[in-house]
Amino acid sequence: MGTTTFSGPIKAGTIKDTTGTTLGTDVQNTGFVQMVQSKSVSTIGATANTTVATIPANSQITNVTLDVITVNNDGTAATVSVGTAANGTAFIAATDAQTVARTQPVAAAIPNLADVGTSDINVIAVFAATDGDGTTGEAIVTVQYVQNNNVT
Repeated sequence: MGTTTFSGPIKAGTIKDTTGTTLGTDVQNTGFVQMVQSKSVSTIGATANTTVATIPANSQITNVTLDVITVNNDGTAATVSVGTAANGTAFIAATDAQTVARTQPVAAAIPNLADVGTSDINVIAVFAATDGDGTTGEAIVTVQYVQNNNVT
């Protein structure tokens, strides 16, 4: 299937501007389209960072999901966190990579989601293994955001 790339942001709805008070006829009902970027993250071997997504400036991150889909079999502990270069746990704290599970941001991470600021940011998954001897493991990180929502 083909894909199309737009420079965005993209808005959808049938009424662009409010000119009256009748819903469905003359009251604006457009809104930004939510965007998604995902990436598979290897949780095999030694510690590694993976760039998951590059989020455009002034975007609002609405959710980050970490899905461990194949357990890591490191001899001891293995974790994955999701954040930025400046804060590797900005969105999701270190999470057990040896259990199939879905993890989303906790309340403490919500301020980090509000607005990425005036520059693009990279969302990074940080894999850390105690022994680095694991031969299995995979996670998928998904970042949902509204481009150029500029809520702050």
